[in-house]
Amino acid sequence: MPVAPPRPKMPPLNTLRAFEAAARLTSISAAADELFVTPAAVAQHVKSLEAWAGEKLFKRHPQGIELTPLGASVLADFKLAFDNIGAAVQKLRTNAAPLEIRIAALPSVAQLWLSPRLPEIRVAMPEISISVSAVEQPPNLVREPFDLSIFYEDHGHSTDAIVIEQDVIFPVCSPPIAAGLERLADLADAVFLYDSAWKDDWKTWLSKVGPDENLNKSGPEFSLYSLALEECKNGAGILIGHEGLVRAHVEAGALVAPFYDKVALPRNLTIGTLKAPQAGSVLEKIVKMLLAKD
Repeated sequence: MPVAPPRPKMPPLNTLRAFEAAARLTSISAAADELFVTPAAVAQHVKSLEAWAGEKLFKRHPQGIELTPLGASVLADFKLAFDNIGAAVQKLRTNAAPLEIRIAALPSVAQLWLSPRLPEIRVAMPEISISVSAVEQPPNLVREPFDLSIFYEDHGHSTDAIVIEQDVIFPVCSPPIAAGLERLADLADAVFLYDSAWKDDWKTWLSKVGPDENLNKSGPEFSLYSLALEECKNGAGILIGHEGLVRAHVEAGALVAPFYDKVALPRNLTIGTLKAPQAGSVLEKIVKMLLAKD
């Protein structure tokens, strides 16, 4: 009679994914954030894989983890394998629904830069469907289901992202508040507004424009830049504006830049793609329309 001996089992895919993320990021907590699970779950997956292999893959230290020679020897293979899976899934998604475009953007960029540009795109290309996800960190376009990512990117960060414009900052406020501002010293009685993600905006601008002015002070803080900007328009105080995000409001007269001094930061607002959009493709048309507005 035929013999059907038990076959050796492969480790579960989630276990391998947890190891690859932890090894690539050299961090259990960072891997957990990327995979949307708890650090305990990642740690358990790693222990399970180590038990299956019969060897340690990480050295545990109080300050974090470090790959063992065995773990380091397979990291590149695992990374390539999951990149290939991600690319295959992306190809399947885009081929199945070529008219469905997914965009990831920084929340402030999604609300203040991208959203005003979408109506014109819908009119020009009514056949497409655009979904937008506001996220704090740029997605890995090889592995996450997005066609475009729009974020600020530091200079020297080597990517093939399309540069929209350099990030330039300067104070903005409502017209009534601007009427009382003629020189930097007038800011001593002003209310400074802060965005929690860009807490150092005031410090950065003042260090370049008024280093001798003793104007560093606390003020209301907002978790969303768009909310801080709305309160700024309402007369709650003065906010450091990022040119690409406040330009339309300044041009419309809802906000005023009371001082001429602007500070260029070492980063650009960029559009990221997995690969260069093909000529004549839906993605290329969308990118061109986004860039044409500026």
